[in-house]
Amino acid sequence: LLFLNQLQKDLEEVKDLLTKATRKRLRDVLMTEKHKLELEIKNQPPPKPKDVAEEEKSSLVGYTVKINNYGWDQSEKFIKIYISLNGVQKLPAENVQVNFTERSFDLLVKNLNGKNYTMTFNNLLKPISVEGSSRKIKTDMVLVMCRKKREEKWECLTQVEKESKEKEKAAYDTSDPSEGLMNLLKKMYAEGDDEMKRTINKAWVESREKQSKGDIPMDI
Repeated sequence: LLFLNQLQKDLEEVKDLLTKATRKRLRDVLMTEKHKLELEIKNQPPPKPKDVAEEEKSSLVGYTVKINNYGWDQSEKFIKIYISLNGVQKLPAENVQVNFTERSFDLLVKNLNGKNYTMTFNNLLKPISVEGSSRKIKTDMVLVMCRKKREEKWECLTQVEKESKEKEKAAYDTSDPSEGLMNLLKKMYAEGDDEMKRTINKAWVESREKQSKGDIPMDI
């Protein structure tokens, strides 16, 4: 729920910037970011029933950490996600929980060295079999096994990642150096945090002001 709230706040800020932006290139960057955020929000899993959520929350003791680092691989039948967690093999098996849907999974590791660990993957690139998917606990590692519904190669893990790669490839497919530079700024803006976006936006406004005064005769 907290992650969803952050996504919605980001979307509101992008919409606000769109109302202020007049340059087509900047608007393109903002529209790309807006589309990505809307897609992420759309694919967030529905909230759990209150009683289930409260029961799960009450069973958590200590600080909860969101896992961002992982490795992944694939075989003909499985997508394999490797999550390193020191000492995880010492926990009771029921403390390592993974919930699967056809296009997502979320991992919860409870009370590992006084902390809880969570990881969520939404909008997987292709559907998986809930029944055929599982998790394995290894030494200092959790292995999440997502069973592919179709035995085909995945180029990436999520639909959002695929769209981002396609846009990046199209953006850099240009022979105009100035166009390439602008596309690089677009990429920095799209992938940057709020501070990065404010910095780029400020630089754009200042450049506009200089251009209007005749200080720089260039279109950025």
